[in-house]
Parts: sequence; C-alpha cells; structure tokens
Amino acid sequence: MKYEHMRKGTFIRRPNRFIAHVLISGDGGKEETVVCHVKNTGRCKELLLPGAAVLVQFHPEAAVLGRKTQYSLIGVWKERTDGPLLINMDSQAPNQAAYEWLLSNSGNITLPFHNHSTKKSGFGLSISNIRREVTYDHSRFDLAFQSADPEFSAFMEVKGVTLEDHGRAMFPDAPTERGIKHVEELIHARKEGYEAYLLFVIQMKEMTTFEPNRVTHPEFAAALKEAQKAGVHLLAYDCIVTEDSMILDQPVPVSLQEK
Repeated sequence: MKYEHMRKGTFIRRPNRFIAHVLISGDGGKEETVVCHVKNTGRCKELLLPGAAVLVQFHPEAAVLGRKTQYSLIGVWKERTDGPLLINMDSQAPNQAAYEWLLSNSGNITLPFHNHSTKKSGFGLSISNIRREVTYDHSRFDLAFQSADPEFSAFMEVKGVTLEDHGRAMFPDAPTERGIKHVEELIHARKEGYEAYLLFVIQMKEMTTFEPNRVTHPEFAAALKEAQKAGVHLLAYDCIVTEDSMILDQPVPVSLQEK
C-alpha cells in the first residue's frame, strides 16, 4: 500500500490515545508543531518517546472532508543498539496490505490448507473471490476467499503487530478481549468446516520470530494454542516498510512455546 504527502517530524507528546503533537518543518523551513491523528489506539509506549523521529501524512483535503486534523501519524523510527528500525504504526494498514497481498498472489499462494478431497493438509492453492469485511453467523471477518475446490471456503482475521523485543515480534501490546473473541470466532468457523486463518502482519522487518505477549495478556496466548489445536492456521508475515509504503514480504516463524 502507498501513502501520499508524507513528511518527517519529531514526536513531542501524546495527550490522549487519538492525538499526538509533532514538530515538522513548515513552509520556508520554519518549524511548527502540528496536531496529528494517531491511527493506532494501542499503548505504543516503547515507540512514542519524546524526540523520536516519526512519519506523518498530510491531508490537503482535510477541511473539505471535515477532518479535525490535517495530519495522521503513520510511522516511527525505534532506536536500537544496532540502529533505528522503521515501524509502520498505522492500524488500518495491515488489512489493506493483506488484501493487496492476497490479490497479487491469488494465482498460487503459499497458504496452508486442509484438503477437503484427500483429507490431508497441503501448501499452495489458487484462490478467488477475495472479499473484505464478510459477515458469517454472528461474526465479521476481515477477509474471505475461495479456491477451485467447491468445498473450500476460507475466512481470515488480520492483526497488526508493532511491538518488538530483541528481534521478536509480539502481540498484543495491551490486553485485548476483542482479540480473544476474534480467535474464538475463527475456531467456530473451523469447526463448521471452513478454513480459518489468523494473519499477524508484522509492520517492520528484521524479526526472527512471532510470539504472543504472555506477560501482557496470557489469556490471548492460551486462546492461540486452542486455535492451533482446532485447526486454525496461525500465520505471521513481516513487511517491507518505507517512508511512503508497506508491503507484506516474508513469513516469520510463529512460536507458541513458553520460554
């Protein structure tokens, strides 16, 4: 996915979870403090530190659209001992990036699946009829798709990951009862005969593993184990993140083992 009208800035403060104050260079090179919409309601305490280099998107049409702010906070460089890491923290980006990834690879995508004809598991299938925000029973899943097998129909829930610790990507960064509900809904769909996928979109590169954040929310970690037992496919992919784009790239191993 691509962004337009991107600018660099310096994070100052976050008075509430929806708003951030950022210092940017205005017209003529003069610095000014602007109010940005934070497109991530998570805590992000390890990312949004005073003085952190950030990326904001300018919305020239803000007044016409009735937006309260002319800027959105999109990315941040996290300082590490081996150099800064660019992290996309736009919570709307993972769904769009996952949708584009499915579209671009629909001819032969390397997703695991349960073969309904042979009753064996496999990898790689052609998918079609990719849809977004699909209602099933009492649930609404981020994505749904089908394959050439008439018995194959799949749902996919997408979670964005911005928390990292020494090369480990982790989710969630705050307790998420809503996340547990989504996992339980995928388990239900799987028991009803549908393929079910939980895709963790890691909004950065250089990660060695993905793990549930047991310290923050042990119940979510337990729910992932139950999902895996029920046949829900747990996937994690990192992303190529630039100053104006984010694209799904490579699979990252998922580890549910307690350390």
